[in-house]
Parts: sequence; C-alpha cells; structure tokens
Amino acid sequence: MKTLLIIISSLMLTACSQNLTDYNNSNPEFDVKTFFNGPLQAKGIVLDRSGTVTRRFSVEMIGSWENTQGTLAEWFVFDDGEKTERTWIINKLADGRYTGTAGDIVGEAQGQSAGFALHWDYQLDLTVDDSIYRVTFDDWLYQIDEQVVINRSYIKKWGITVGEVILVISK
Repeated sequence: MKTLLIIISSLMLTACSQNLTDYNNSNPEFDVKTFFNGPLQAKGIVLDRSGTVTRRFSVEMIGSWENTQGTLAEWFVFDDGEKTERTWIINKLADGRYTGTAGDIVGEAQGQSAGFALHWDYQLDLTVDDSIYRVTFDDWLYQIDEQVVINRSYIKKWGITVGEVILVISK
C-alpha cells in the first residue's frame, strides 16, 4: 500500500509540472540573442522552501554575441552587501536549443526555447556561509515583451525543491 501511495503521489506531481511544449505556439517568440544583447538590469528575490523571502538582490548585466556564441556578464549586489559575479558563455544550437557554461556551473547547462519561454537545467555549486552545496536549477524564463523577461528558478537538492529565485530582467 505504501508503494502504491508513493507511485500515485509521483504521478500527480509529474502531471502538475509545466512542460516546454505548453508554450510552443505562444508569442512573442523568445529571441535570446536579441534580448540578452547590450545592457540589462534585474531585481530579484530568493525564497526558502516555505516561500519566505530570505534575500533580495539587484543585477547589472551586459550581453554580447558573435555569430552563435554569446557572453553574458552579471554583477550581483545582495541586500546584505554581498557582491558576486558570474559570466555565462552561451552557445545557440539548432532547434531553439542552447548550452551554457560559467565558473560556478558544474558541467554544461542545457537550454531549450519554445514560444515566449526558455527552460534551462543545470547544476551549480552554491556557497552558503562557509559551505558549498551542489544544487540543481530548474530555470524558467518568460519573455513578456521586447523589454522584460521574468525568470523563475526552482532550486533542488536530491530532486526536492529547497528554494526558489524570482527575477525580473529589463532592458
């Protein structure tokens, strides 16, 4: 009986999760090269697993592209004064697919776009106090219009959502 409940619960959770194909025919079509080109600004929050905001932050970004390879430099400033940087190297592949690397990303991020949505999956070494935790980011970006993208990232450890990041990116 216990096994049956676990299987049913897993199926219910899977049925409730979004799928990239949900956005196939939506507009505007997310053009990553166009949106992430030039200066951008963002504001965001980090939430713990109960949904409580634990941090607020701002990000200055500059994106540039040469053919199918882009660079996105990010400078974060958190509400407690902490400052961090990340530079993504993004490769545009066929069929709306992308790969990306950065200093704190483990291996290679895998991305795919459909309609106004872009989905990234990657592992990141997250520093908290004096410890480093390897977590998985289930990262969803939604292009609202030519000027705004909303980013919602689920932070997971062992497949369980332990936090979330919500970010509004503006040109």
